[in-house]
Parts: sequence; structure tokens; C-alpha cells
Amino acid sequence: MKRTTFANWPCTVARTVDLIGDWWTPLILRESFYGAKRFDEFERTLGLSRNVLTQRLNRLVEENLLERVRYRERPPRYEYHLTVQGRDFFPVIAAMMRWGDRWLAPEAGPPVILHHSTCAHDTHAEVVCAHCREPLAHADVSVRLGPGFPARHRDSALATGRFDDPDRAGVPSA
Repeated sequence: MKRTTFANWPCTVARTVDLIGDWWTPLILRESFYGAKRFDEFERTLGLSRNVLTQRLNRLVEENLLERVRYRERPPRYEYHLTVQGRDFFPVIAAMMRWGDRWLAPEAGPPVILHHSTCAHDTHAEVVCAHCREPLAHADVSVRLGPGFPARHRDSALATGRFDDPDRAGVPSA
């Protein structure tokens, strides 16, 4: 049975889920952030089958989150390094950690602590407004259709009442 693809949906959340939507891919990225680079490191720490690991690593390379770098000629051996795009995924993993630490951590506390080298403090992810730096809370955010939303779906999306009309930004709704 073929999996439904969200790669062409007019939603970047759906497209991101399409890319990392299985349970192994975010864990491979997590291990990359923790410093794993070699196939056997991923295999040992995650305990997944070689064929699944190969598929997931190949997909992350194809999607430009990891790059394959040869470290030995004979036999050929490769490391997997985070690309700029891959490193940019770190806040997503950190936000998942923050939520998991709050709601799923054992009584003893979080299993892993993030330490911010710049200020030498332990920390956690915080999603803030890019403009005013205040924490983002669901109750304080509305959503508007963006410039990449397909024109053919615009009217039906606005009719649901879930989205603000970008042409009426700042105009209170009735």
C-alpha cells in the first residue's frame, strides 16, 4: 500500500510531515544533532534495521538535510553531516524536547538537558515572536493566507472562517 504524500499540499506543516513523518527520521536528525555521523553510530544508538536506516539516510541526503561525505576510500565509507538546511531543523527538535520534557518526562526529570554554550546556562526551547520576542501562545495568534497559498483554493479556505483574509489585514472581522 502506497503512503499518501503531502509534498504538494499548500501547507508547509504538511510538507514537513511528508519529509519527516515517520518515527525514525526525527530520531536520526536528533542523533545527528547529538554528534552521530557514521552509519554504525546511528544503527547502534537507534537499533533500527540496516535497510530502514539506509532508506532514511538516503532520503535525508536527497532532501538536503544531510550530506554524505566519504571518509575512507577502500572500502568506501561515508559520514553523514548536517547541511545548513539540516542544522536549521534543530529548533524543531528542541521544541519537541521541550514539549516532551513537560508532558512525558519521567518523575526524575528530563532525560537530556540542552546547555547553551554562549551564556553557560541550561535551557529549553522557547517559541517567540520574531518581531517583539514575546512567547507565542495559541490564544495570541491568528492565521492568514500567505502569498504561496494557491489562488484556486483561496475562496474555499476563507469560507471556512479559519483564516484571516490578507487583503483585510488589521480590519476587525464582523
